[in-house]
Amino acid sequence: MTDVDAREAVEELARRHGGTIFGIASRLCGSREEAEDLTQEVFLQAYRRWETFDGRSNPTTWLYTIAARACQRLHQKRADEPDEIGSLDALLPFGDPLVATVPGADVDGLGEQVRREARERLQEAIAALPDEFRMPLILKEIVGLSVPEVGIVLGLETGTVKSRVHRARLRLRHAIEHALPKEAAPAPAYDRQTCLDLLAAKQEALDRGVPFDQGVICERCRSVFDTLDLAGDFCRELGRTEPPAGLIERLRRKISV
Repeated sequence: MTDVDAREAVEELARRHGGTIFGIASRLCGSREEAEDLTQEVFLQAYRRWETFDGRSNPTTWLYTIAARACQRLHQKRADEPDEIGSLDALLPFGDPLVATVPGADVDGLGEQVRREARERLQEAIAALPDEFRMPLILKEIVGLSVPEVGIVLGLETGTVKSRVHRARLRLRHAIEHALPKEAAPAPAYDRQTCLDLLAAKQEALDRGVPFDQGVICERCRSVFDTLDLAGDFCRELGRTEPPAGLIERLRRKISV
């Protein structure tokens, strides 16, 4: 492949994925300017490393591997960054007298003020996640990669990706429920382990992007599952980010130097 071919291929990647890469950078950088600079650097690295792409792997996975490494180099662990994400007991409403309700069980059913506050809490929760949980969560829930693709990008086993994404989802769910209306929690219909088994099945369905039959769950579980779905809706909204203005033109200038 010629230098011209590589430049055109990277420009096409920037058109298709510039907004998503910018969205990832925005979750990690301290300012919009830093996020724009990081986005540009990802595509410059893709151009410089184009000869390492042999065409047999997915170019999207290859690009996000470059992006993840660039973001991880940029994001140094904060002094106040937690090492733990919280226990299941802390993240689930076992024993709580009140549970969150999701009007209409989706984003559109929320009032604008509630929706805005819930989304803000979700963004704050993403920023507060330990890095080993944040990157898998962003790649899976915001970017929309599959679990195996996230594993390839981050160099992790599939089981590790699932474990980290599952815990991060619960952390986001726990964060947004504080912005939602509450109602008295009914007595548990099942024992704790049955509820955990149903939760594991729900998480697996989310991993695979398939529907989950909620007809067998109790009202406490319904609250957890509805807030998991709502957090997922917000994450997908965050993935719909426009690329920085002038990205292609700046890339062309940098490449031509």
